[in-house]
Amino acid sequence: MPHTAAAPAAPAAPRRKGARSFRTIPPEVREGLDRGEIESASLAEFLAVDRLRLFERVLTACGRAAWFPAVAARTAALRKPSFKTIHEAVAAALAERIAAAGDAAVLSFLASHPSDTVRSVAACVTARIAPPAIGAQLAAIRPFAADRHFNVRECAWSGVREAIIRELPEALALLARWAADPDANIRRFASEATRPRGVWCLHIEALKAHPEAALPLLEPLRSDPSPYVRASVGNWLNDASKSRPAFVRALCDRWLRESDTAETRRIVRRALRTIGK
Repeated sequence: MPHTAAAPAAPAAPRRKGARSFRTIPPEVREGLDRGEIESASLAEFLAVDRLRLFERVLTACGRAAWFPAVAARTAALRKPSFKTIHEAVAAALAERIAAAGDAAVLSFLASHPSDTVRSVAACVTARIAPPAIGAQLAAIRPFAADRHFNVRECAWSGVREAIIRELPEALALLARWAADPDANIRRFASEATRPRGVWCLHIEALKAHPEAALPLLEPLRSDPSPYVRASVGNWLNDASKSRPAFVRALCDRWLRESDTAETRRIVRRALRTIGK
């Protein structure tokens, strides 16, 4: 088996202001993104990455250049290439190779890479090759849920969304513990991964009909100190308000009575924005 080089030391999270559109990405930034040398600093930059160019370089760096033709073929076979389908195709091709070879060293290389795009794919690969039981899925994805970069964290929860839906009661019980974690990224994952409607993902029909099932998870977050977490909780309840408005209004009223803090009031404002219309 070829030697696997250690991934370069990951730099601190980017402090530069990210480009707001493809056309405003500076050439040197685009080059750094495609080479895997810097992290994206905006959604536009993340979407603009040439994933084939990036992963040809990454697989060569970790001694797996022979895997690249399979990755390229998987993307070439797409009927409707898009950011999402290409990202998923790269992850699927790598998951097949890693699982077949039992090659944990490659996954470790990807998971610690300086590029958030590479780590995002690693999150998707991890979800694909982890045992299907929800406990195993969540344990495997947790490092990505705590990643310093928002793109990796988004790929983490979306990668286990189907497993959460498949074993919802057990998932809610496990994630209720995550809602009390000291790490705001882990707390936010618990909320975001279980949103009834979510964004660009499968809806959780059971929670659209019965949002009260998630109360053990939501209650610890009702006055969370992190704006990142509060935004997710507010969005969670706003999702639920589209099918169970009376439940959401009653819950918000109770939270304001029992926890009349600035943090709770911010969550409630966000939660009631659809009802308020």
